[in-house]
Amino acid sequence: MLSNTKEFRTRSIIKALTWRAIATSTTMALAYAATGDLKLAGAIGVADVIIKLAFYYFHERAWGHVEWGKSIARS
Repeated sequence: MLSNTKEFRTRSIIKALTWRAIATSTTMALAYAATGDLKLAGAIGVADVIIKLAFYYFHERAWGHVEWGKSIARS
């Protein structure tokens, strides 16, 4: 692990997108299993992506500013 590194916004965006793909697939599968309606499952998946992607991005960026739980490696 690199010490004294800064995470760029692009990295946060890519992390958010890959996680959203996994999480939305799960949500859509559950919605389809519950309703049997592929269109409804897709609509739920789209809403899930839009809302949760924005919340995840801001959550990730906010935690980037929190010093709690971090330490500076000393050599």
